[in-house]
Parts: sequence; C-alpha cells; structure tokens
Amino acid sequence: MKAMLIKEYGENANFEVSEIEKPEVKANHVLVKIAASSVNTIDMMIKNMGSDLPLSPASPALLGMDFSGTVEAVGEGVEDYKIGDEVYGCAGGLADLPGTLTEYIVADSDLIGHKPKDLTMRETAALPLVAITAYEGLTRAGVKAGQKVLVHGGSGGVGHLAVQLATYFGAEVFATGTGDKQKTIVERFGATFIDFTTEKVADYTNKYTDGGFDVVFDTVGGPNLNNSIEAVTLNGHISTTVSLLELDLTPLHFKGASLHVVFMLIPMLHNFNREKHGEILKILAEISNAGNLTPIVDENQFSLEQVGEAYAHLASGKAIGKVIVEN
Repeated sequence: MKAMLIKEYGENANFEVSEIEKPEVKANHVLVKIAASSVNTIDMMIKNMGSDLPLSPASPALLGMDFSGTVEAVGEGVEDYKIGDEVYGCAGGLADLPGTLTEYIVADSDLIGHKPKDLTMRETAALPLVAITAYEGLTRAGVKAGQKVLVHGGSGGVGHLAVQLATYFGAEVFATGTGDKQKTIVERFGATFIDFTTEKVADYTNKYTDGGFDVVFDTVGGPNLNNSIEAVTLNGHISTTVSLLELDLTPLHFKGASLHVVFMLIPMLHNFNREKHGEILKILAEISNAGNLTPIVDENQFSLEQVGEAYAHLASGKAIGKVIVEN
C-alpha cells in the first residue's frame, strides 16, 4: 500500500512516496481504510525534532495520529465494531505505533469511536487529538453548569473545541485571542471575546468575575500560566496543555488552586487506560450528533501525496482551523 515516509528527521526533511506492506488485523484491533488524517502541532514537532523527542518513531517513520475511515476487518475480541462501520480515532504516529499517512491502519479498538453522524470524514479527522484534549482538560477541572470558564487561545485547535464543550456543560465561557478572525471564531461559539493585547488580566478578571474564574483552560501555556494563575479564583482549577517550563507556584499556593497538566498521548505511549479514549470519543460523537460540537477545518485541500505542503501550511501560521490530508 502507498505511504508517505520520512527517511530522516529535520525541518528540511521531505515526505517520500513509498510502498509498504498492508498490515494484517490482530486481536483487539480493527483494520481501517483511512479516508482522512489531520496534521497536529505535535506531528510537526516530531518531524522537525525526531530523536530529540522520546516519543518519535524510528526512521524511516510513518507519521500521523488522527484519522477517520471505514472498518475493513475486525480482530478477535472486538465486539463494538463490525466491517463497514465508520470510525475515528487517534491511534498511531508515535513510538512503535505506525501512523496514518497511508491507506490503512490497524488500530487498537480501545482508541477509536464511531464517527459522528453529521460530520464529514474530513471534519471528523480534525477531532480526535484536540477534542480529547479539550474534554480531558475541562472534566479534570470539574467544569459544571453555572461556572465561569476562561479559555486562553479560544480560537485554536484545542481552544475552539474547549469553548464549545464548556458551553455544552453549562458554563459561561470567556476566551482570549486577538484580531477580528479570532474574535469571530470565539463569538461564533457563544463565548465572550477578550483581546489579550489590549486588556490586562486584572482588568478583565475584575470586569467579568467576582474574584476570579472558576476554571481556566490554558492552551497557550508556558509563561502565560502566570496569567492563568492571576485569573483563577480561590480554590479554582487551571488545566494546561503546555507546562514545559520552570515556574514559581507561590501565587498558586496562596490561592489554594489546582493545576492539571493534560498530556493526552499517555494512553498511546504507555498502553495505559486506553479504553478511556474510546469512551471519550463516544461521548464526543454524541455531543456532536446533538449539534454541540463542530470542528473548524482549514479550507485548503491536500491529498496524501501533498502531505509536505499540508505540514508547511500549518507551519506558516496561515491555517484557519485544522489542516486535513485526504486519501
């Protein structure tokens, strides 16, 4: 079968059209004919950094984590899927798990879910990694109806889904960003837009809350975590996807607030609680089927052979929504 492989890692590395053996289904897995795959920031990091990241596959590498597609074979022990089912998931492209930039994937049935009914394959492929991350960040922080939730980076891949999910959970949602495009996205999903370039943390926190936000979901992270600590209420919760830094947690201590680090690749990397991802994907599909979760997909279209262009488009910073590669 056709696959796009990276022979050597690095920013200037190219994807090469290759022929590899079609995988055979095995116990507790399904063979899926891939319809589409999305490009995530972590995919780009793996391509550029290679062995500098402990989660990178050995080269020549078959990258790609997210996918949507149709089940073609079912392994022993699989009960929830049958041939012909349309599914989605995040199940490869790191460590020893072959990726999705090819025609077929043998995916652990615990890492997939039935495709949302009203989304296209293209839209569905945009969801798994970022939507699971958004769901995990919000639920670990205990988001519930009546709370005030702040999402940093509310128009981003994780952020725009976190805005939708927090709204679905009944929270009043606020989201940071800058510029008209980001404002339009945030407001489209019912959140109050905060321009972080013109409004100070103390000012918008005082404007919209009585002492701080109940939950802050920080998809920007890094130094921005200081802004999240400033914005959170006493005994509140912060979830972040980016915490690779040294940080003085003294202010967090005196607020008695909790910090949750979200790293959704753990079940894939360590074969740890993989069934949780399947459960979340089922819930996300139900939320989407009810009309409460829709990913933003970049309008540019890329074929499997154009995956290098897709990666370059994401790297350019010009993409609006998830970048999709279609078979």
